[in-house]
Amino acid sequence: MGKKQIGITFAIVIAIFLIGFFIRLDYVRLPGVPNSNKAFYEDQNGLPYMYEFGDSYYHYRLTKNFLEHGYLGDTLINGRQWDLHSYYPPGVPMDYPPLIVYIAAFFYKFINLFAWVPLLTVCFWIPVFIGPLAGIVAYFFTKRFTNQYGAIAAGIFTVTSPLYALRTVPGFFDTDMFIVLFPLVIIWLFVEAVQSRKRKMQIIFAGLSAFWMFVFSMAWSGWYYLFYIVFLFSIVYLIGSKLKKNSIKDIGYTLLIFTIGSLSLISILTGFSKIIELIYEPSALIKMMGKSPWAPWPNVYSLVSELAKPSAIAVMANVGSALFLVGIIGIIWMLRVLINSELKKRLLDRVSWFFYLFLFSWLLIGITLFFKGGERFALLLIPPIVIIAGIMIGNFAEYLELLKDKGKFDIFKRWKNLTGIIAMIILLFISVPAVISVHKTISTLIPSANDDLWNVSEWIGNNTPKETVIISNWSRGHLFSAIADRPVAFDGRMGYMENLASRKKDAAFIYGARSPSTSREYWTDRSLSTSDEALSYGILSMLATTGDNACLTLEDYTGSTAKSVEILNNILGLNKETAMNTLINNYQLSEAQANIILKLTHPEMVAPFVLVTTDEIRDNAYFVFKFGEWDLNNNNGKDYTYAIASYTIAENILRSGNGILMDMKTGDVTWKGNTPYCVELISKGKIEKQYIDTKGNFCVIVLLDYNKVAVIDKNFENSVFTKLFLEKSGTSYFKLIYKNQTAAVWE
Repeated sequence: MGKKQIGITFAIVIAIFLIGFFIRLDYVRLPGVPNSNKAFYEDQNGLPYMYEFGDSYYHYRLTKNFLEHGYLGDTLINGRQWDLHSYYPPGVPMDYPPLIVYIAAFFYKFINLFAWVPLLTVCFWIPVFIGPLAGIVAYFFTKRFTNQYGAIAAGIFTVTSPLYALRTVPGFFDTDMFIVLFPLVIIWLFVEAVQSRKRKMQIIFAGLSAFWMFVFSMAWSGWYYLFYIVFLFSIVYLIGSKLKKNSIKDIGYTLLIFTIGSLSLISILTGFSKIIELIYEPSALIKMMGKSPWAPWPNVYSLVSELAKPSAIAVMANVGSALFLVGIIGIIWMLRVLINSELKKRLLDRVSWFFYLFLFSWLLIGITLFFKGGERFALLLIPPIVIIAGIMIGNFAEYLELLKDKGKFDIFKRWKNLTGIIAMIILLFISVPAVISVHKTISTLIPSANDDLWNVSEWIGNNTPKETVIISNWSRGHLFSAIADRPVAFDGRMGYMENLASRKKDAAFIYGARSPSTSREYWTDRSLSTSDEALSYGILSMLATTGDNACLTLEDYTGSTAKSVEILNNILGLNKETAMNTLINNYQLSEAQANIILKLTHPEMVAPFVLVTTDEIRDNAYFVFKFGEWDLNNNNGKDYTYAIASYTIAENILRSGNGILMDMKTGDVTWKGNTPYCVELISKGKIEKQYIDTKGNFCVIVLLDYNKVAVIDKNFENSVFTKLFLEKSGTSYFKLIYKNQTAAVWE
């Protein structure tokens, strides 16, 4: 490669990186937020809060741990790292892939050699630098199989793919940044090894592919999906080649080095638990795609929008319309060329049947995982489709050259550079709209965290005992544990799905697959949906003090999760003596068994805890009632009435976005033409309540201070949720100890 070519390549690489960098950078300005509100979404360093405030703050906390004492967990128990901030009590054995922590810690140490920069700031900026690197890898990968035009297209497609761009903006400090980058590196090296004619180069490329597979296993808990794609496809191809009596030495040799190298590095350097993951976790995830493994507990993962079943249109929305269409056309076009020996020699001379069939299989698996697993799995679809699309664009340019050489069109004779010009126009036609589209999307992003949530976290950290357990919605757990430095009952790792199968083989998880689980979503929501304040307090006291132990012990006695939950619901609101009688007389437990249960449900010393409520959860709380009243016998929940919306008042008539019509003078009110059971007007702590229609099955609650009106099933008019989230009045068991505009802390 001459100096000129090196210069051109360098310029292209820089251009791809900068395109990816600058379209992501726009998030920092918060263009989607009015100037008057921007300060609310910015931290003390003048940067927006993390866009993804779940895992981003989790990774920040783990990095802080690593910098402070050299490992990710909070402490060592019997030589094993434990996280005492998550799913507490009792916490969980630390099992998280550490690469994101190592990278953040390295850059923090390096940058602070020259100037003091907070760790949170370093974490904020890392995604925007790593994300565009995938485009550079895609460029070089594709360039091995087509011309410069196709390689450039692949690079630009990668950095502008909507979902990948959204998940690598500044402040999205999550492992998603690795899910496109490392598969491209691993497969590129593996294919190079297979197609290399020199044994020495095969060994080098296969060894490097194995090394990067090891790195990938340290980067993302779903790493094994790629290992299985490579391994199983290669085995099938080897069998097919053997049956056709074709040579299998190159593929077999490469696969052997890759497999032994990967597994050896992973087991030696990260522990044999990763091999257990490789064996057991895929089957668990496949089962999850069909049926919830948490049954009969409600499946809180159903609330995660990125795991919801996507539509066909969602494929293009997440991957990119142009990319998806060019990719699908490309995989068909490549087949058309490969079956024609003359065209193959001219257009796809460097593409083997092994590589084509691998790309086809990779693409097909990516599409299948997307539709089975949810929108987040579109990230797995991006690597194969950008390579296919890049090769397609490159082939188009080559095909123009073929037409030119055949001399069928005089215009090519008159314009010698016409093929290059057309190829550039096509490249711009596809790339520019992709850049504009993803830029528009990023410009609408709003941080998940804000000043109120941050201030709540800091207040708890400064004003509560160190052992205080924070109970809140799972989506806020990572933020609270990281900033308040307090354990949380439930957080974004929910039921620890990543180790669901392998923990059966791990003695540190004494209850195996039964805990952690999604049961805490049920208990938290149950404490809010009930109107029995004593029961609500009893549930939260149990969660904060003994966690899942009472329910799991009852399961051992009764053999039934549903029966265990029924028992707990009937004793947690009672005093200890009455609860003892209930256990013995109503449920036929022995006195010894009853005493064991009461130590867990009515402990002598209740752990300090706080309950955090937020307006954001209030505005999306339909699941509280569905999950809180979950029928564990039939493993289903009812969709209770709950809707909240803003309203306007014109000529004394209140109209809301959820269908409320109310005459503010006469008090007449309807919802979808029906009359409510009761109406509440709440203003500055004062509550005016009026019963309207005994036949009504819902209540209307007008939050005058917030310009909101809620419609709620009448069964929950006196629920703890209504008192804390809507009325914000507190109860005899829960007292307000801190509040700001949108969040409150109760004890």
